[in-house]
Amino acid sequence: MSTILVTGGGGFLGSHLCDVLLEANCDDTVICMDNFFTGCKSNISHLIDNPRFELIRHDITDPFNVEANQIYNLACPASPAHYQRSPINTIQTNVLGMTNALNVAAKTGARILQASTSEVYGDPEVHPQPEGYFGNVNPIGVRACYDEGKRCAETLCYDYKRDMDCDIRVARIFNTYGTRMQPDDGRAVSNFIVQALCGNNITVYGDGSQTRSFCYVSDLIDGLVKLMNSEYSDTPVNLGNPEEFTILQLAELIIELVDPSLSVTFEALPGDDPTQRRPDITLADSILSWKPTVRLTDGIVKTIDYFRKII
Repeated sequence: MSTILVTGGGGFLGSHLCDVLLEANCDDTVICMDNFFTGCKSNISHLIDNPRFELIRHDITDPFNVEANQIYNLACPASPAHYQRSPINTIQTNVLGMTNALNVAAKTGARILQASTSEVYGDPEVHPQPEGYFGNVNPIGVRACYDEGKRCAETLCYDYKRDMDCDIRVARIFNTYGTRMQPDDGRAVSNFIVQALCGNNITVYGDGSQTRSFCYVSDLIDGLVKLMNSEYSDTPVNLGNPEEFTILQLAELIIELVDPSLSVTFEALPGDDPTQRRPDITLADSILSWKPTVRLTDGIVKTIDYFRKII
């Protein structure tokens, strides 16, 4: 019997993780902690009556005490629209929240996994991005509250590992999409699908040549659980889909699937938007035997079906 704490458990990724953890072992208790700044109660409403599920409303920037065997720290706004809405809160969640979670892990002996991000690579000068690449980040730009906050959180994890023998894992998550994304999420997949379903032309920022790699949520959650239960902690581990697409290709795919009569309009590129993003997942394949299995078209169809139901 184990107790597993998921901070940010009411969010897009966190709620899917809670589902998987409860399904995986009928003896485990899962505690969801969320302040619902960007998370949604509807994401976890189906779990409320489960006797092995507990919900704690709490902001992890404030200290907390929870007895747990494992801690997944997913608490942080993840889309530019959300984390730039309150940049000071974003960096505090990454730094103060990470510190508070690590203090609990140090006190209880829990293994802790930090949900880091491909944004630590910034606008990369190395492609694809391996874990050994240190990144190219603007420390005072509009995305720095998230990019540098996550970089600092990784530093804290490895300092706690060295100085306090904390049992840490760090996952660098690349672009992930799927059901339970919010309509106002602000990321390309949700933006494009919502615009198309509403009968609007799709807005692409820049000329659409910038690239991303899109990982379906079920694949990503599988990677997180495998990393948590592995014995590897030497470095962060990239988790993402290594297939690379331009933003324009994504827009054209969604138009094809929703309404071929729509078209693409172009607007100016936001500040510090990376031109390329693709994970090198050699390490994840080697130590976790993990590779994504959901094709982009299949995942986009599932996500379109979800948004049709909620819009």
